[in-house]
Amino acid sequence: MKRITTLISTGLLVLTAACGGGTSGPSPKTGAGGKSAGGGSGAPELSKDDQAKFNAGIDLFVEHDKKNDWNNEACADVAKKFEAVGKNAQATFNAGLAYQRCNDDKNARAKFESALQIDPKFHHARAQIALYQYKADGNEDTAIGALQQAVTDAQFQNVPALVNLAMVQMARDSAQGGQGCKDDMDCAKLNLQRALAIDDAYMPAFNQLALYYFQLAKKRAGAMKGTSKSSKGRQVITHASAQKKADVQQLELAALVCSQAIRKNANYAPIHNTAGLIQNELGQVNGAVAAFATAAKLDPKFFEAQMNYAAVNLGFRGFDQAATAYKKALEMRPNDYDAHLGLALAIRGPITGAEANYDQLVAAAQAELDAAKKIDPNRPDAYYNEGILTQEFKAKAGGPKEKTIASLKEAKSIFQTFLEKASGKPEYDGVVKRVKGDGSKKDLGRLGDIDDTIAFLELDANAQKDAVNQSSADAASEGEKKE
Repeated sequence: MKRITTLISTGLLVLTAACGGGTSGPSPKTGAGGKSAGGGSGAPELSKDDQAKFNAGIDLFVEHDKKNDWNNEACADVAKKFEAVGKNAQATFNAGLAYQRCNDDKNARAKFESALQIDPKFHHARAQIALYQYKADGNEDTAIGALQQAVTDAQFQNVPALVNLAMVQMARDSAQGGQGCKDDMDCAKLNLQRALAIDDAYMPAFNQLALYYFQLAKKRAGAMKGTSKSSKGRQVITHASAQKKADVQQLELAALVCSQAIRKNANYAPIHNTAGLIQNELGQVNGAVAAFATAAKLDPKFFEAQMNYAAVNLGFRGFDQAATAYKKALEMRPNDYDAHLGLALAIRGPITGAEANYDQLVAAAQAELDAAKKIDPNRPDAYYNEGILTQEFKAKAGGPKEKTIASLKEAKSIFQTFLEKASGKPEYDGVVKRVKGDGSKKDLGRLGDIDDTIAFLELDANAQKDAVNQSSADAASEGEKKE
């Protein structure tokens, strides 16, 4: 069986926070124009006719939420009902939420901006706009400022804004403090406590609190400095390597929060995903797989749960399960680098060389690597794994000696490209060493192995036989020395 070699990012697990408006519901029927319901500065009460239109929009919104049957037509239909109300901040905001249910971010953000123009104190809209801007530019300072303004405008009563503020503070994880807190992590904890004090059943707050302890555990273990993030705010988990006692204590606190939350609401998918992350870090792999599977079952469109389920299965050679999950993830996000990379590894993993469709499997793995390289040509991961695919599979596919040598030379070129792209990136140091070796005869690295193999293949038949005999004699001599 071929050795399965993965790079740092290929088996990543993905954290999810409370970011976004998917957990938000529409503003209530009563008081549609007033301060108490909409969180704004106050607006004229709706006429009886407009109030009826507003209520009809609420009823249809809630109906689609219960049935979970949102589609583009439904989103547009609900939005139109709220738009019929006229110039009203809450109705406009609810139209934005309807578009958001279908991931129509362009129309959703436009509605939120319109709501804020109607009422500059409409903190729910300000918070949503801050999250969209953060998603676009990743600027934590700007996002924290806008979310803090929303929280202040709400007099600290906007629970989703408090949770999302905590999320971005955890992402920044700086020494900056605030009133009643010494740094970002301390402020994040304070805001989560405020959110739960207002609504002790708000599941995103529980989820973010569990992630808080998870992040703190890894920091105290020396496994992360701040938050390690990949594209679009997704956080990459690395394994803790120090201060294991402190690490486990914090992980157990995180697990306790998850347990309490699940008792309150076992149907909230993100809390199961977070529980899976924690169990995986504690080494409870079976429990992690079950938790990720539950999250994906509860929410079939939960991208991160599919990715995490795939990554854990890939880790213990559950290649079929991993491949299925990566394919589901790619249905949701066709241009995700890590999903293509993971699928390439899941396809490559079980290949033994005896398959009748050997060439097709190798080609399928190559296609996924090509897709990843096209998405991000500067990431080293795909090149490293392409080098392995070429060295260990394409070069051993049979055929003339010249073809094998050509494949090995191609693998060497690919590994050299990997080294160029990994240069100056310390997270790849261990993999760079595997490619280059340590400079000794005992560790030539992959490049040295390729050179030796090519040199051997270029010998004539008699010289090859002599080389094999000499190698056997050297191995025997080395064994005698050790004894």
